[in-house]
Amino acid sequence: MRPTAKFSISFGLVTIPVAAYNATDSSASVSFVRIHTADGGRVRNQPVCSLEDVEISPDEIGRGYKPGDGDTVVPLSDEDLDALPLPTAKTLTILAFVAGGDIDPLQMGKGYYLGIDSPAAAKPYVLLREAMERHQRVGLGKIALHGRETLAMIRPMEGALVMQVLLWPHQIRPMDGVLPDRQAEVAPNEVSAAEALMDSFGELSEDDLHDHYREALEEIVAAKLAHREPEFPAGEEQPAGQVMDLMAALQDSVRAAKRSRGEDEEAEARSGRTTAKKSATKKTAAKKATATKTASKTTAKKATAKKTAAAKKTASRGGRRAG
Repeated sequence: MRPTAKFSISFGLVTIPVAAYNATDSSASVSFVRIHTADGGRVRNQPVCSLEDVEISPDEIGRGYKPGDGDTVVPLSDEDLDALPLPTAKTLTILAFVAGGDIDPLQMGKGYYLGIDSPAAAKPYVLLREAMERHQRVGLGKIALHGRETLAMIRPMEGALVMQVLLWPHQIRPMDGVLPDRQAEVAPNEVSAAEALMDSFGELSEDDLHDHYREALEEIVAAKLAHREPEFPAGEEQPAGQVMDLMAALQDSVRAAKRSRGEDEEAEARSGRTTAKKSATKKTAAKKATATKTASKTTAKKATAKKTAAAKKTASRGGRRAG
């Protein structure tokens, strides 16, 4: 990979020269081009001057800044931008270390891998990475990238440092008009059922992380080029319609999730084994109880017989003494 920018990380009095590499590939996503539906011709964006209404070549295009809401545009040259008194132009100065959970995900933007830009940067690079790993913190700072200053977060990841561009707080819109005027109320047992459903989802699989939309789109394109009908694998039909009984839907969802992983069969097998064990245990207990009762009766009979025999002997001795 080729670096998209080079700068230094300022960690107190420690300076770490780094090179930034794009961590994401936007070309791998699905993209379309605009066409003229009548003949299929490409519709292109042509740079046209709003005053002269003529097409402009790339070397005639510069930068301008529009202050306020008026129509005035102030031209800015590369020299003007280079003269900006920004210490962040070539240095990412770490301002604070915070817990990663303190960063609002809404602020997170483009990601970059950071590699060392000189052999001397290796040791301070590893030092900063390991210190953040042990301290369980991420670094927050500011850096000027592509002509504008932005917040940035640095964090360790798999033996490297990663930089995430962050939006400024004022770029996050308020939630006015998003929340309903009247909040719905849910019962504790419904929350428990929702938690049970969450637990039943399990881990992500490789198939979950596969771009099926892109694959299906490529099949449609290939079919059109070959003048045939597209061929798609048969999939499960997703249930449609409005669910009225929320609790029943949650419970059905838990059962469906377990069935998809074959847990129902295992549960039934375990239930069958448990039932068989209980039945066998009951039978054994019944046999033992019967045996115990029989033994008790036998013992009682023997005791009665002994008492009778003893009584007879006593009576016999008494008769002889009387004679």
